[in-house]
Amino acid sequence: MHPIARSLTVLTIAALSSWAQAGTNTPTIDQREAKQQARIAEGAGSGALTARETQHLEREQAHINATEAQAKADGKVTHKERQKLHAMQDKASHDIQHAKHNGKVAGH
Repeated sequence: MHPIARSLTVLTIAALSSWAQAGTNTPTIDQREAKQQARIAEGAGSGALTARETQHLEREQAHINATEAQAKADGKVTHKERQKLHAMQDKASHDIQHAKHNGKVAGH
């Protein structure tokens, strides 16, 4: 496994473990984040994502995570906050798809 992909996988597992322990009330959002992290890791491992693309997608995921944490800070994630998180995830999913299939490959 590519070192970046291995690192991403470890980070994903660690993040999911901490969310599960925190008693999160956003399981659908968390599951989707995990799937997107896995897609990024797979793309990095296969060479479908360049290092720059991987970094960009990772920053996007970190921004989603920070927004989710902010939404949870008051103990309740509102409908509007959920809508915002879903919209952010929709964009991230599109960005992952585009980056993985844009013809750029790692090392070229």
